[in-house]
Amino acid sequence: MNKDDNYPQRRYLDNAATTWPKPEVVWEAWQQAARENGVAVGRGAYQEALAAADLVHQLRQEVSSLLGVLPERICLPASATLGLNQSIHGIVKPGDHVIATAADHNATLRPLHYLREKGCISLTIVPCDERGVVDPDELVRAWQANTRLVTVSHASNVTGVTQEVQAIVNVARERDTISILDASQSMGQVVMSQYDSIADIIVSPGHKWLMGMHGIGVLYARQGIHLDPLIQGGTGTTSESLEMPVKIQDQVEVGTSDFPAVVALLAGCRWLKEEGLKSVIASCRGFAQACYDELSDIPGVRVISPDPASGALGPPIISMVCKGYSPAEVAALFEQISGVQVRSGYHCAARIHEFLGTSQGGTVRISFGPFSGIEDVEAIISATKEIML
Repeated sequence: MNKDDNYPQRRYLDNAATTWPKPEVVWEAWQQAARENGVAVGRGAYQEALAAADLVHQLRQEVSSLLGVLPERICLPASATLGLNQSIHGIVKPGDHVIATAADHNATLRPLHYLREKGCISLTIVPCDERGVVDPDELVRAWQANTRLVTVSHASNVTGVTQEVQAIVNVARERDTISILDASQSMGQVVMSQYDSIADIIVSPGHKWLMGMHGIGVLYARQGIHLDPLIQGGTGTTSESLEMPVKIQDQVEVGTSDFPAVVALLAGCRWLKEEGLKSVIASCRGFAQACYDELSDIPGVRVISPDPASGALGPPIISMVCKGYSPAEVAALFEQISGVQVRSGYHCAARIHEFLGTSQGGTVRISFGPFSGIEDVEAIISATKEIML
């Protein structure tokens, strides 16, 4: 891509959208698979096809090890958005009631809104507080006799704040209600040893904190959970029948997989293991802490994300607004002044802004990654001071 020579050196701080750069081993794995492995996974018995199937098996093993779950319950949808849609459409039935939260992403809220508008379900979106935190008691108050599903985002993609997930899911489990956890901003940034004890279905993209590429996601479904397939088609199994297979992976992984994305995600998961997940998280969190501390002292800046030192922050996101400037203006000035690239706006999660007090334009979202540096923090602070002081 061409870069305007008038702009400073690029400083990418939009890792909550997609992590970049990737570890070198991820680039290499992806490129090698794209160039050398012409194969449709699960669609042949020749040498390369069998080797590709084994790599898919290895990926399921790596993800299951990360989450502390059974590998045979790990599915690989083309994206987290698709996985969330498959989960929602695969669970609810006409007449069901669903509870979602105001802190949820549109990847959850829009399919639920669609089903409500079609008259298929009733929907309650419970509020959050001014920090973006959902009170589990709100779900108790919203629960109805026909409540079939509860959805919750583990960590907000707007502020980075984490939810009391276990308490929220317990509300569902005590009432025999299925729970979906959107772990898009937590898987790879929040250490959880036993995800199967948290929620019935857990979904995450591969291209965010798991350090993979676009074109693949992760979906875990607890033993006993059945999803009616959202998409029907070829699975590479029981091809002699027009009926869709009942195996959970066949219900989710319909069509030809993106094999380069598979091997890239495998490389990303192994890189996280080799680097040490806790070490990667601590590094990212350190940059977020330094940024939070400095921004909090600048007059006219309102930092919306929680103090990382409080333990309430999941991913290394610092969301803020600057008095007298729209978030879009601040983001543009950041790039012009210091080459810093951040996200501005509503971040595909408009409902939470009603409670954060940021309905007019959203926020400026800064998100650090494993390859960020202290010089990126300094660039943010320098640019903010130039704008505000």
